[in-house]
Amino acid sequence: MEKKYLKWYNKIGYGSGDIAGSGVYNFLAAFVMLYLTTTIGLNAGVIGTLMMLSKLCDGVSDIFFGAMIDKTRSKLGRARPWMLYGFIGCAITLSLIFAIPTSWGKTAQYAYFFITYTLLNAVFYTANNVAYGTLTALITKNGHERVQMGSIRFMFSYGTGMVVQAVTVGAVTFFGGGAAGWRTVAIIYSIIGLISNTISCFSVKELPDEELDDEDTMMTENGKVKYSLIDAAKMLLKNKYYIMICSIYIFQQVYGAMINVGVFFMTYVLGDEKLLGTFAVAINVPMIIGLLVTPFLVQKLHGMYKLNLVGYILGTICRGLVIVGAMIGSIPMMLVCSALASFATSPLQGDLTALIAASSEYTYLTQNKRIDGTMFSCSSFGTKLGGGIGTALSGWLLAASGFINDAAVQSAGCVRMISIMYLVIPTVINLVIALVLSRLKVEQANAKLVSEKE
Repeated sequence: MEKKYLKWYNKIGYGSGDIAGSGVYNFLAAFVMLYLTTTIGLNAGVIGTLMMLSKLCDGVSDIFFGAMIDKTRSKLGRARPWMLYGFIGCAITLSLIFAIPTSWGKTAQYAYFFITYTLLNAVFYTANNVAYGTLTALITKNGHERVQMGSIRFMFSYGTGMVVQAVTVGAVTFFGGGAAGWRTVAIIYSIIGLISNTISCFSVKELPDEELDDEDTMMTENGKVKYSLIDAAKMLLKNKYYIMICSIYIFQQVYGAMINVGVFFMTYVLGDEKLLGTFAVAINVPMIIGLLVTPFLVQKLHGMYKLNLVGYILGTICRGLVIVGAMIGSIPMMLVCSALASFATSPLQGDLTALIAASSEYTYLTQNKRIDGTMFSCSSFGTKLGGGIGTALSGWLLAASGFINDAAVQSAGCVRMISIMYLVIPTVINLVIALVLSRLKVEQANAKLVSEKE
């Protein structure tokens, strides 16, 4: 029987940290394009291009911060200092992004957005998010506890996302609307994030180096980690499961960006922007319920592989039925099938951090190097790159379709494009993820390696 490391309040405290990260990500992903186009008056295509360029600028920062976490030794541990101080920068830059001076010229506004958006993603969000994910491997060695932590974390994440999507538009209006309304809401989300991130950081304690099994070939006599950034990148590229998990994160974020086109889909296709909150509930509540039962299902099925694969196959079928519901004009069918798809794909969200920890163990078993922080960079790297690609793609497609800011009615071509983005592309992405999951057999690989060594 595996040793238990955490109490129930440690798990909940840790999970509450995703109120901060999810608040930042969902607020940006769902509303930054709306804010920039309809309030500031910037071009969606240009914004999409700037977001993509920003992602290219911070492509290496994830591995850099992962390696820095592995090298860090402090009273707070390895990851917690980066998690704690990183979010202070997140809060400041998030507020700045939604405070673009309306009196400036367009060129200055584009430059302002690019700088603040890049600082948020490349520096502060990366440091915070990689550290937060790495804690999964640093505060417990119990596989079941890691699955539980992942499930609790993403329950907070999806719950936060649901609230952000449901209340943001109304909150902006409540605080006066326009640029001032967006700025006030961004500051409120930043303060809430600072509080939850701090609570999360101090609700857990990292295990000592001796218990984490760090006495291996990557340590020097003075206790310093002795591999370079290039060495870290080589170790990651040698781990095929890291590549698979990275690709899953990327596809998931592109999926999320397409689902976030829902604000346009509800307004211009279904004709009622208030339905956004209804669909947010239909998607997020089943996801949270699914996350609640994921640890039990993983234990019952003796692993994550079959559960994740079957879930995504069913999720793909249900997303296909959402398309059918839209074609026949049945909003209830769309809601039910969206809910079923969300529930079916929820186990992967709950055990993804445990899969990363297993992937890190694979590197240790094959290369005798423990690089937990570097390995968990895939979560931040995949999230940012996928989110950047998805948001940029949504901007490019909207611009190409002839989307007009503040228009009461869009052209037939634009409406058709919005429908493809919200309905068709997510279904295709789910199918691709299912194909990747069919090859993600890291648990079996680790078991075989351990058996061979014994």
